[in-house]
Amino acid sequence: MRLPYQSSIKIIRIPCTGKVDALHIMRSFEKGADGVYLVGCREGDCHFNQGNFRAKARVEHLQKLLDKLGIGGQRLQMYNLSSSDGPMFARYAEEMHQRILEAGPSPVRLALQKVKKRQSAKEQAVGAVL
Repeated sequence: MRLPYQSSIKIIRIPCTGKVDALHIMRSFEKGADGVYLVGCREGDCHFNQGNFRAKARVEHLQKLLDKLGIGGQRLQMYNLSSSDGPMFARYAEEMHQRILEAGPSPVRLALQKVKKRQSAKEQAVGAVL
């Protein structure tokens, strides 16, 4: 439908949200994502039977884990849509974008930036000694 949504949102197409492992989601945060959301089939309409229910349970578990880790469970969401719900997809994209703006940068991303700065400073110091 070519509906507009924020360019900061990166879409990764997969056959079923049930195939998204917790490791994939956590790795997104590890690589610096400020938020992650899954969009799957409507509940009960999954082409792979129970995939969206598995994904929902996984997301709920990870939200609790993200809260315990201090990252924030609100940075992870799951939505259920049909393929004809393009306007709703755009609305959810904007909603998630606003949620992330309100939450601010991910603590994981901030920590990664500090580590990279330290590594760069060490590399420059080693280069100055040589």
